[in-house]
Amino acid sequence: MALETELKLRLPPGGAARLLRHPLLAGSAPQRQRLLNTYYDTPDLELLGQRMALRHRRKGWDWLLTVKTANPASGGLARRNEWEAKVAPGQFDFSHVDDGDLRRWLEKRTPRLEAAFTTDFTRLAWIVEPAPGTRIEIALDRGTIQSKGQREALGELELELLAGPETALFAVARELSTALGERQALHPVAASKAERGYALFTGRRSPPQKARPAPLETDLTPLAACRSAALDCLQHLQANEAGAQRGDSPEYVHQVRVAIRRLRSLLKLFAPVLPEAFRQRWTGPWRDLGRGLGEARNWDVFLSETLPPLNAAFPGVAELTRLERHANSRSQAAHLAVRRLLGSPAYSRLLLEFSADLFALGEEPAGQRPLADFAARRLDRRARQASRLARNLAELDHAGRHRLRIAFKKLRYAIEFLAPAGGNGAPYAQSLARLQEHLGRLNDLATARELLAPTLPARPGLVMGWLGGRSDLLLEELPAFLEDFLAQTAPWEKSPGKRNKTAKRSG
Repeated sequence: MALETELKLRLPPGGAARLLRHPLLAGSAPQRQRLLNTYYDTPDLELLGQRMALRHRRKGWDWLLTVKTANPASGGLARRNEWEAKVAPGQFDFSHVDDGDLRRWLEKRTPRLEAAFTTDFTRLAWIVEPAPGTRIEIALDRGTIQSKGQREALGELELELLAGPETALFAVARELSTALGERQALHPVAASKAERGYALFTGRRSPPQKARPAPLETDLTPLAACRSAALDCLQHLQANEAGAQRGDSPEYVHQVRVAIRRLRSLLKLFAPVLPEAFRQRWTGPWRDLGRGLGEARNWDVFLSETLPPLNAAFPGVAELTRLERHANSRSQAAHLAVRRLLGSPAYSRLLLEFSADLFALGEEPAGQRPLADFAARRLDRRARQASRLARNLAELDHAGRHRLRIAFKKLRYAIEFLAPAGGNGAPYAQSLARLQEHLGRLNDLATARELLAPTLPARPGLVMGWLGGRSDLLLEELPAFLEDFLAQTAPWEKSPGKRNKTAKRSG
């Protein structure tokens, strides 16, 4: 078995010609090969279900049988276990797979294997040595993916690490990207050729993806834990970016925003162990990207969650019909802006540069406190920040309640990131989720008033009156949700003592 580590990058239109003129590639003749690959699976797609790829590859006069298993790519960087050996055309011989359980699993399914899709592309390949002890294969692939009479263009750059550190892949990618100028950029790719082939074969696109559980290993240092969680955030972001660009469903945009919010919260949570220069460089770009998606999400929430109960309460009202047309028009314009933003060279560079800096982070100095201790301290800090705002609930205006909502959201993200190291308690987490949902409903109503203020008359009317009445009802219920949460014992605390006192004061 070999461990394949590669960085996959999508080429912009016309980018290949400019890339070939870069001195790193123009100075030597590449090896040229045509690679024809047929991918196989069972009729019920068992290999796809196991995140596995099986292919026959024709390479010159040779036929190769390849088995790959993989974790989701983050920032374009993928690590795959790979088994490859020469075979006779059409033969399935898995004797080279040294994982006995996997080999037997494949052999059991051999009689049911059938072709699913093909990739047919020409590869130009160079071996470069950017530093002593570092070797990288640069592969420029151009061709097609085909299945069931359909085809999709393929144009990408693969940088495979043959020897040396992973950071070298990003260094070479940065160097090659200079050939494209300011108006184009290499884009880190999350989906492999096999994943794209399966999408063509099944006719199904990946649905919106939520953040997946990411348990942290207790022996990680805080900085290593931060890097691991940040890569998970990037994976979450890129799993939804294509759907958000296509405009398939508002949920894709929502999940992209969630991924960005979680990443921003993570960087603040781990601020004590992150280099100051790293924090200063990346705080602004991620904040600005999140804001660029905000209007689309706000109109989506209004159309899907705020307007329907209004229509149900006042059916057939002309004012609501006009309002819905206006909201749909604003939503369409906002989603067009999202598609442009996620398709921009600036976004591609953000992904590549941030991933490069993330992998380049060093380790903490010797004697750094263990992750469990770091987790308990940071979780306690997040909880205290939220509690201080909660104690002054009666004095908070809309802006103050917004800060309260953000404080509890940061606490929830902190628990999601650090719970494996700091512990977690179901009652505490459930109570926090109920409180967050209530605060979120309040915020949705406040956001709706801000969205509609330029459109509706300044005087109180049907819509503003309904929004205000709903807000008043939710505000009356808020102290009970706060009291329930603050009475819970946090997983990192031994007793509820101080929190119970806080609950009584806020109630």
